Amino acid sequence: MTSIPLEDLGKGERERGEPFAKGFPSRTSFSENDLSEERQELTRRLDRLSGEAAGKVRAYAAARTAKVEIERFLDMAPQVAGKLEELTRALFGELLDEIEADLTHAVREILGQDRTVVSRRDVKNSRLFIEFEMEQDGKSEDILRGQGGSVCNILSVGLRLIALSQLDPAKHRPFLVLDEQDCWLRPDLVPGFVRLIAAIAQKLGIQVLYISHHPVDLFADQADRVFILRPGRENGPRLDILCDRAASGASLPPVTAEASAETSDE
Repeated sequence: MTSIPLEDLGKGERERGEPFAKGFPSRTSFSENDLSEERQELTRRLDRLSGEAAGKVRAYAAARTAKVEIERFLDMAPQVAGKLEELTRALFGELLDEIEADLTHAVREILGQDRTVVSRRDVKNSRLFIEFEMEQDGKSEDILRGQGGSVCNILSVGLRLIALSQLDPAKHRPFLVLDEQDCWLRPDLVPGFVRLIAAIAQKLGIQVLYISHHPVDLFADQADRVFILRPGRENGPRLDILCDRAASGASLPPVTAEASAETSDE
């Protein structure tokens, strides 16, 4: 290892008159103009970095505020869900009370029995679930099994009329097709059934197409127009207008089940 005295460093350069530490300019080599430009560049960089820093501070503050709002919302979510469930029960509860009363009236009017229609209500996943039952003398009865299906006939028609009445008439035509909705009713119950349907439909402004295999004289007096479908051996079924009371005001001739099953082609 060789040591060089400090005073010998740069000795050769000094003897030859060359500057020491070649390649490193002396401080006096910077002009005032260079320093001014450097200062301006540093000032611009400082301003730019200061602006970026201010923007990041604002973004952080906004994110923190949003985080606080989200946490506050999440804290309120269980309470809001409970309130919505309560409002749902209250809103649909009033409607269901009316539906229960209307269906109970229909059952009693048609069947002549002291029965009550009740609804079991439950809210699951913000959706309302409804199940209808019959009650008589404090005992519940399954609608699908009780009365041999006659209660199903009555309630299904009632619910259809109610559902249609809740729709926007500008988007949905108030027209209801009832295909053999009296299939489980005894013939003597059909007139009262059709009479009630006609009254409700007229009150709600709903046009009803009623299709039945019962003798037409059981319900014809409640219809504005009566059509009869006659089977034919040669040309197939034929649709005839039996009466158009709405247009002519004419009375309906009696038509029996035998007449409605006429098979000849004219």
